[in-house]
Amino acid sequence: MPLTLTSAAFEAGHNIPAMYTCDGNDVSPPLSWTEVPATAKSLVLIVDDPDAPDPAAPQRTWVHWVLYNMPTSTAGLPQGVQSKDLPAGTREGTNDWKRTGYGGPCPPIGRHRYIHKLYALDVVLPHLDNPTKAQLEEAMQGHIIERTELVGLYQRE
Repeated sequence: MPLTLTSAAFEAGHNIPAMYTCDGNDVSPPLSWTEVPATAKSLVLIVDDPDAPDPAAPQRTWVHWVLYNMPTSTAGLPQGVQSKDLPAGTREGTNDWKRTGYGGPCPPIGRHRYIHKLYALDVVLPHLDNPTKAQLEEAMQGHIIERTELVGLYQRE
């Protein structure tokens, strides 16, 4: 069975409820995963929006959440998880608001895709001091055993 990532809050390819966005409580959705490879040593979660700022003319990918070194024994993250409640050993990276933690969807125009990417790595990464997505992806090179993603959509009213 392949690595899978799901949310009890939304189905793949469907709308993310407003409570998980800047129009609501801006808390992270609950996430669950299964079938972590037996050879994996850590997990990485990156949530980003490739449609920024306008899906009709995207100019950049906006990074919403960066987590790494999650233990492979972890089966998910609860809704609204805070830094202090992350699984032991989990490290945070810097999002595009220049802070750690979750930043929910807040598209300026149009309907955007929010891609939740989960990676199983064959190593526990060294402490990277709140890396950006690009720095984390560089550190992950050659260590990805498997990956999966969950895409949610959001458009402001």
